Amino acid sequence: MIKVAMTGVYVDDVAKAHAFYTNVLGFETRTRLDLGGGTLFITVGASDGAQPDLQLLLEPGDGPIAEPYRRALYEAGLPCIVFSVDDIRAEYERLRGLGVRFTHEPQEQGPVIAAVLDDTCGNLVQLAQPKG
Repeated sequence: MIKVAMTGVYVDDVAKAHAFYTNVLGFETRTRLDLGGGTLFITVGASDGAQPDLQLLLEPGDGPIAEPYRRALYEAGLPCIVFSVDDIRAEYERLRGLGVRFTHEPQEQGPVIAAVLDDTCGNLVQLAQPKG
């Protein structure tokens, strides 16, 4: 069986993204390496032991491929990644209370209720809860 082990999100500031994804979204740090020259290798994952084999790499997004891709997604209003939540309305209120800016509040979209937030690091992120 093949499973996803790691996926990445291009960010405009790895340290800032690390703070947002851990302190605000609630992920835990899985790997934090200083590679020298101001380059950080950071992965985060779901907290409380959930999905222990899945990591999100916070990748520098200023390269010639990453920057145009990231900018185009953002300008089109498309999320770069989707995270599932158990209670989207509660999570929406919690994050708004922390000052997170949403581009759209929870609304039904096919089989899910979804909301989109700005991660403060150059991306839109979707939160989704299955309906039912």
